[in-house]
Amino acid sequence: MVRANLLRNNGDASEEEEEKSIKHYSNLHKILLVGEGDFSFAACLAQAFSSTVNIVATSINAQVSSKWLYKRASANMEILEGLGGTILHEVDAHNMTEHPDLGHKSFDRIVFNFQHTGYKGHDHSNSQIQRHQELVRAFLKSARSMLTRNGQIHVTHKTAYPFSKWEIEKLAEEDEKLRLVEKAKFSESDYSGYVNERGDGS
Repeated sequence: MVRANLLRNNGDASEEEEEKSIKHYSNLHKILLVGEGDFSFAACLAQAFSSTVNIVATSINAQVSSKWLYKRASANMEILEGLGGTILHEVDAHNMTEHPDLGHKSFDRIVFNFQHTGYKGHDHSNSQIQRHQELVRAFLKSARSMLTRNGQIHVTHKTAYPFSKWEIEKLAEEDEKLRLVEKAKFSESDYSGYVNERGDGS
């Protein structure tokens, strides 16, 4: 599994607030989390920072669906909101800027972990590979317009077949305003409590 970081490092930092960080993320970053399943990644960052006022976590699902699909979603959302974070439901990664609570915001880090369209089927079929490529392509376009000047898009993705056929780097290269600055190995163990949940909740 590899995390691709697109664009440049964020250079902004507040001298008045103590910085707390976990791997690539800091409590000083304005962070948008896209496609959260059970919100365990958001909860991990929240607990690491002890505050989530700079975090917006989104899900494609309605609130009631998230709680029904993922048994830990309610507890994780309570952690996030209890520390000041924002949760937005029914946010489509294809066109995030069209969401009324997102279109006017900008972020230092926009994160999409293990993208999945949520279907039940074969990952290796050409139609499903193309479907996922369209998701990533649209996400990158939408996310790029929401970045701060020195912001980054983080895409975490499996590198084994058939996921390698998505060709994430080539999709990013289609946008001349994006550039790859780093590829880093991603380990769930670095993020206490995080569990990668497939889009359909299985």
